[in-house]
Amino acid sequence: MVSVHERPDTVADRREPGHWEGDLIMGTANASAVVTLVERTTRYTMLGHLPGGRHDAATVCGVVVDLLGELPAELRRTLTWDQGKEMARHREIARSVEGLRIYFCDAHSPWQRPSNENTNGLLRDYLPKGTDLAIYTVGDLAEVQVQLNERPRRSLGWVSPEDRLATLLPPTTVLRH
Repeated sequence: MVSVHERPDTVADRREPGHWEGDLIMGTANASAVVTLVERTTRYTMLGHLPGGRHDAATVCGVVVDLLGELPAELRRTLTWDQGKEMARHREIARSVEGLRIYFCDAHSPWQRPSNENTNGLLRDYLPKGTDLAIYTVGDLAEVQVQLNERPRRSLGWVSPEDRLATLLPPTTVLRH
């Protein structure tokens, strides 16, 4: 694992897009989960459906590769995650997503992924704590993702993540919701 302290300075200053923070939000009794990925510059969020509520390393690996693999190269530079066992296949993710480097936070240091932690809090408006997250379909999560990315943010000067991301992409770029 490569430490968060070894990330390039461009990750911390939020001027360069393509740096992501990731995590799982957990359902009731940790029996289900959803992958959350948040881009640091734009706060654009992608949600990954974990079939049957599975959140083992192989399933999470496949979902993260699918989500990040669809992005243009300039939007898949780094991913910062905590030290959860769901990232045991981080090397496979890095090999599968061209150009991606993965960094890990210090143990018990969620503040090293502030965009993701904040977004996970916002997501609880849509996916309440104590809910079995396995009940949400791919379509349900896609709708939550759209709503969250259309929601203006104070941290972005009351612009939405979707609008901020659009300023960074060529007009022909289409991202899956």
